[in-house]
Amino acid sequence: MYLDKIEQPNDIQKIDRLAYGQLAQEIRNFLIEKISVTGGHLGSNLGAVELTMALHLSLDLPQDKIIWDVGHQSYTHKILTGRKEGFDNLRRFGGMSGFPKRKESPCDSFDTGHSSTSVSAGLGLVKARDIQKQNHTIVSVLGDGSLTGGMAYEALNNASRLDTNFIIVLNDNNMSISENVGGVSKYLNQIRTADTYLGLKENIYNTLKGMPKYGDSMVDGIRKAKSSFKQLVIPGMFFEDMGITYLGPVDGHNMDAMLKVFQEAKRMKHAVLVHVLTQKGKGYTPAEKHPARFHGAEPFMIENGVPKKRKTNPTYTDIFSTVMTKLGARDERIVAITAAMPDGTGLKRFKNLYPDRFFDVGIAEEHAVTFAAGLAAGGLKPVVAIYSSFLQRAYDQILHDVAIQNLPVIFAVDRAGIVGSDGETHQGLFDLSFLSSIPNLTIMAPKNKWELSDMLKFSIAYHGPIAIRYPRGEAYCGLEDCRKEVVYGKSEVLFREKTIVLLAVGSMVKTAVEVRTRLKELGFSCSIINSRFVKPIDEEVISEFALDHTLFVTMEENVLSGGYGEKVLRYLNQTTFDCKLLSIAIPDEYVEHGNPELLKKEIGIDANGITERILKILNHEK
Repeated sequence: MYLDKIEQPNDIQKIDRLAYGQLAQEIRNFLIEKISVTGGHLGSNLGAVELTMALHLSLDLPQDKIIWDVGHQSYTHKILTGRKEGFDNLRRFGGMSGFPKRKESPCDSFDTGHSSTSVSAGLGLVKARDIQKQNHTIVSVLGDGSLTGGMAYEALNNASRLDTNFIIVLNDNNMSISENVGGVSKYLNQIRTADTYLGLKENIYNTLKGMPKYGDSMVDGIRKAKSSFKQLVIPGMFFEDMGITYLGPVDGHNMDAMLKVFQEAKRMKHAVLVHVLTQKGKGYTPAEKHPARFHGAEPFMIENGVPKKRKTNPTYTDIFSTVMTKLGARDERIVAITAAMPDGTGLKRFKNLYPDRFFDVGIAEEHAVTFAAGLAAGGLKPVVAIYSSFLQRAYDQILHDVAIQNLPVIFAVDRAGIVGSDGETHQGLFDLSFLSSIPNLTIMAPKNKWELSDMLKFSIAYHGPIAIRYPRGEAYCGLEDCRKEVVYGKSEVLFREKTIVLLAVGSMVKTAVEVRTRLKELGFSCSIINSRFVKPIDEEVISEFALDHTLFVTMEENVLSGGYGEKVLRYLNQTTFDCKLLSIAIPDEYVEHGNPELLKKEIGIDANGITERILKILNHEK
C-alpha cells in the first residue's frame, strides 16, 4: 500500500506520479474505515483528498504554511504529515483533534474551528514572513460556504493590496454544512457553469500558440489582459475586480490540473485565488447522496452509512423543532433564522412548513442577529437558532442592535455547555457570561424537555430580548411531575429540606438530583432549586433559603468567571446572611475534545466530583 509509505511530512513527494490515483483511493478507504468507528467530519474530507495531495506535492511542509478554514477538512493533511496512527483515537479524550492544532504538529500553522478566518490569518502570516525577509509560501484554504461570512471579505479587501505572493484556495463543493444559499452561491454557480468562457479561452490559446513566430507573444499579451477578457464573458468577476488574480475553476479531483495551477499561483507576486471544484463525500455513496448528514457523522456502518447507535429519546433540538412547528401554526408573526444550519438547529421542519417565514442567512451570525432585530422592529417575533460557540461571533449585534432597543428577539442557544468531540472551539461554555453582561437581555435554561417547551412559549409572549440555552444530546426526561408555570425571574423549588441547597442551572439539574441522592445516602439534608433564570437571578428565593441553609452550591455548565455562581455570590455578599457558597463551574481554561461525560469527570463537575467537594467543606466544618 502506498499509504504505508507516508510516515512524515513530504513523504508524498516520493510517491510515483502514476500512483496518485491509488493513493487517493487508499486515503478515502482509510478515512471511511476510521471515521465509521470514531465519528467525525467525513463528507468534507472525502471531497478534499486530491486537493490536499496536490498542495502537499506543491509545498514544503512545515516551512510552507497551510491554513485550513474551519479546519474540519484537514484529515488528509494530518495523514500526509505522519499522523495516521492518531486516527484510532480521533476526537477522543487525550487523542488527536479533529481540527488543526499547532501544539499537535508544526505542520498545523494555525488553529481553526470557526468559519471565514483563514484569509485573515493567512494575511497575517504573509506579513510576518515578509517583515522577517523569509520566502516560504502561505496558502489559505477556505470552503465556498465560508464566503457567506463577512470576515472573509474584510480579509480579501486587505489582501488585494499585496505586492507579494499569497495563495487563497477556494474549495467549492456547493455546500457549507447544509446547502449554500444566497448571492455568493449563485455567483459561484455562474463560474462553475461558464463552459463558454473555459472552452473559448483554451481554443484561443491553442490556436495562437500554433502560429509561427508571433503566437507565443500574442498569448502573453492576452494573459496580461485576461482580467478584461474574463470580465467580457463572465459577469462580475468579483475577485478580479477586487485586485485578486482569479485562476480556475479547476477540477479538484484532477491531480495534473491542480499541480499545474498551483505552480502558476506560486509565481504570482500578489494575492491569487485558485477556484477548485470538489464533490463533498466523493468516493462513498451514502456521503455523496446525503452530504449534510455526513458533515459531522456519528459512528456508522460502512455498508450503508446508517448510524450504529440509534436515538431512543428525543434531543433538546428535537423538542425545539417540534415546539417551533406548533407555535408557527398558531402565530404567523413567528419567523425563524439560522446561520447555515437548518438541520443542526432543528429548523428544517419549520422551513418545510413555513418557507416564507424561514431564513437561512449562510455562515453569517452577525447578520443573522441584526436581520432579526429588523424583523422584530417590523412587528414580527424572530427566533434565532444558533449554537452557543457560534453565537459568540454576534456579541456586538446582540448588544447594539437588539438589546439597546429592547427588541423582542428570541435566541435559541443550542449546544450550550460541554459539547464533546469537536473540542475547544465548539464547547458552549461562555454564553451565560457574555450574555449576562448585556442590559435588557433575559437568560433562561430548562431542566428537562417539558421545560424547554414551556420556556419557548413564554419567550414568544415576552416583550423584550430573551435567550434560552440548552445542551446537545438527549433531553432529560426526569422530574416529569415538576412542571410549574414559568414566571418571569422566578426559580422553581424541587426539594425543600435544610442545611445544603443546590442551585442548578439547566442541564445541571439532572446532576443535582444525583448529588442529592448521594448526600441523602450519607445522611445529609439537601434541597434543590431549579434556577430557571440566570438573568435576573431570583433574589427572593435565595434570601428565603438563606434562613435555614448554611451551604449554597451553585451548579452550571459555564465558565466560572461571569457566570451564575458569581451573581449569587455577589448577592449574598450584599446581605447579612451567614452562608458559605461553593460554585461548581468550568475552571478558567479551555476544554479539549472528548466524550462529554468523561470531560465532566475530568473537570470535576460530575455527580461524584461535586459530592466530594461538598463533603470536604462539610467535614472541614466539623
